[in-house]
Amino acid sequence: MSVAKPLPHDSARAHVTGAARYVDDIPTPASCLHLAFGVSDHAHGRLDKIALDAVRAAPGIIAVLTAADLPFDNDVSPAAGDEPLLAEGTVQYVGQPIFLVVAQSHLAARKAARLGQIGIDPLPAILGIDDALAANARFEDGPRRYAKGDAARAIKAAPHRLHGRIEIGGQEHFYLEGQAALALPQEDGGMVVHASTQHPTEIQHKVAHAIGQPMASVRVEMRRMGGGFGGKESQGNALAVACAVAARALGRPCKMRYDRDDDMTITGKRHDFRIAYDVGFDGNGRIRGIAFTHYARCGWAQDLSLPVADRAMLHADNAYHLTDVEIVSHRLRTNTQSATAFRGFGGPQGMLGIERVMDEIAHALGRDPLEVRRVNFYAAARDVGQAGGLSAPRAARPPEGYLEKGESAGRSDGSAAARDVEVASRAATGEIPAAVAPVAKSSGVQTTPYHMPVTDFILHEMVDRLRADADYDARRAAVAGWNAENGILKKGIALTPVKFGISFTLTHLNQAGALVHVYQDGSVHMNHGGTEMGQGLHQKVRQVAADRFGIGVDAVHVSATDTAKVPNTSATAASSGADLNGMAVMAACDTIRDRIAEYLSGLHQSSPDSVRFDAGKVQAGDATYSFAEAVQLAYQGRVSLSATGFYKTPDISWDRIAGRGRPFFYFAYGAAVSEVVIDTRTGENRLLRVDILHDAGRSLNPALDIGQIEGGFVQGVGWLTTEELVWDDAGRLTTHAPSTYKIPAASDVPEMFNVALWDGENRAETVYRSKAVGEPPLMLAISTLMALSDAVSACGPHYPALDAPATAERVLAAIRRARG
Repeated sequence: MSVAKPLPHDSARAHVTGAARYVDDIPTPASCLHLAFGVSDHAHGRLDKIALDAVRAAPGIIAVLTAADLPFDNDVSPAAGDEPLLAEGTVQYVGQPIFLVVAQSHLAARKAARLGQIGIDPLPAILGIDDALAANARFEDGPRRYAKGDAARAIKAAPHRLHGRIEIGGQEHFYLEGQAALALPQEDGGMVVHASTQHPTEIQHKVAHAIGQPMASVRVEMRRMGGGFGGKESQGNALAVACAVAARALGRPCKMRYDRDDDMTITGKRHDFRIAYDVGFDGNGRIRGIAFTHYARCGWAQDLSLPVADRAMLHADNAYHLTDVEIVSHRLRTNTQSATAFRGFGGPQGMLGIERVMDEIAHALGRDPLEVRRVNFYAAARDVGQAGGLSAPRAARPPEGYLEKGESAGRSDGSAAARDVEVASRAATGEIPAAVAPVAKSSGVQTTPYHMPVTDFILHEMVDRLRADADYDARRAAVAGWNAENGILKKGIALTPVKFGISFTLTHLNQAGALVHVYQDGSVHMNHGGTEMGQGLHQKVRQVAADRFGIGVDAVHVSATDTAKVPNTSATAASSGADLNGMAVMAACDTIRDRIAEYLSGLHQSSPDSVRFDAGKVQAGDATYSFAEAVQLAYQGRVSLSATGFYKTPDISWDRIAGRGRPFFYFAYGAAVSEVVIDTRTGENRLLRVDILHDAGRSLNPALDIGQIEGGFVQGVGWLTTEELVWDDAGRLTTHAPSTYKIPAASDVPEMFNVALWDGENRAETVYRSKAVGEPPLMLAISTLMALSDAVSACGPHYPALDAPATAERVLAAIRRARG
């Protein structure tokens, strides 16, 4: 088999030799022009004048465009229509593009862009959460609310109660390859666009509107990105549209790339959050009722803020069964960069809120935080039935007609147990009467705050395994002993879990297509709708294709993602790249394989089901062919050797307004132990050791998945410890370069960094029963913040309330709070 093998990244050699080609490496015609934006230096104001004579007179300048020069749509937003390519009337943040410079060179364009004389009448700027609340500046009429049970009553009745809040900073994506685009005008008025983007179809859509052409006249190609992390899901629209508009106007190729300062100043970040909580609990730490209030700082335009804030709400439970819960979310508009998608898409912020609560409950009760976490876990899958089903005894069956024969939640056998899960899910969404809900309750199914049954929970077993393998109990005792004897250096340790939902919460995005050709010599060419940003997606789908045909991976070629080959693609996001595109590729390959099998079985008067594809051979009746020979025979028999494949995720439905449904196909799980040490004199700290056990299902490629886990964890550590975004009182981002913004370096990775994959397959019917692994590992880094909190707690009797990122300054302040 080709799947489940730890094969290297398909571009690994090209990466390390420098042969890998990115957008900025594509050879361009001699006539290619270069673009740069002139940007606002005010956070908010009315545009009074735009004097650009000096810009036009600068050396090498070909053209200068303002909003008035744009021929069609001046919008680059992903959906809301509130994000002009070039500012009109007002400016909304420092760094907002106002005019576009077209020059003979990149340097000439950048120099000229700084010569514009922009008159701006300042208006009051809303910069922070408190400012936005005071001004009632928001993207929805009021806050969004999800609820289950009666949180207020349960909190009031609980034996213990506490309340607090945590401030959570944003994060710069800091992809190694900056934003870039190249537009090549075509003879028919169309456009070919090369863009560093996670969403080629969105680029196609926005460019088509901007140049007045149908989408069919715009072709977007994307071979690879040097990192994306969500920052290239919508933020690349502006560059691609700018290049296409200029290329259309001038009839010449146009190229644009941001320098690092421009990239950090212009583009959006991870959303800052404030999470307030009020929780009631018992003497064991079991939460009886809890109320969260989320405040998300969204920036000047809506971008993807609504679904990001929704997902933060959806992950407010993390791994914990909350019987009575209310989550209220405020989506606040500010005069800062428009916050956007970032690995985890709101999930990390929501998850961090409940982990802070667990930490503070443990401190209040004087208990090990791990024990408090465990007592709040969802019921183990073994206690609610096997393979996603429920255990007997079951309540009476629902009336006939609610479920068609064979329907189930993540299963295809139509068993009674699976039907119970489906009934519970549909009752939760209101699709069938609530009268059938007792089926779920009496069967032991627990539901999330958004009423989705949780039937695949495996963290009891995973945590037990990690606890033993990482020697957690002995190390916790050793940390306590160290802290009792040392006054300056304090250690901390924490084990935290992750339960992360996999699927786009916008249901229609859960689809993918693929195009597969088999050539006469037995080689295979493939395109799919996903994009490669270093995560190894192409290699995984190559392995899937190779396995379906029973050939080696080297015989399968994957070319650039191309909207002319696979249309209407979803963004490579939501950790769904392999889930969606792998299944689409499988469908296309199976179609071709079955055609070959049918033809060969006819030649040998055997059943098509008896034809076997394995180890580069095809067995048909008594004959054995090489795969290439079998393909040649099929070609000579006029069998089509090309097919498209399509996949849509089953069994999902979601009402985001009501906050009810099954937005996720399944959950991915993981757990991490982090051990840290802090210097109580300075707040400086170091990560000493990390142990991770992560659930990738039946991994398509363990080597790539472990790499994703390591990288995601370290990126999460950066978010929670060193990566601090700072704006001054005028709304200028002061941390706009590597010299002022501190991402983790190699020296920040702990010397002991142990990563293992959980041995188990996905209960849902995914590609080879694998699980997504892009986003969930980032949230394993919450263990690092909780370990720092544990270390600070050793400094005094008071709860330290450590905010994120836990910079040295914040750690030092928390030490003072702990000491009182």
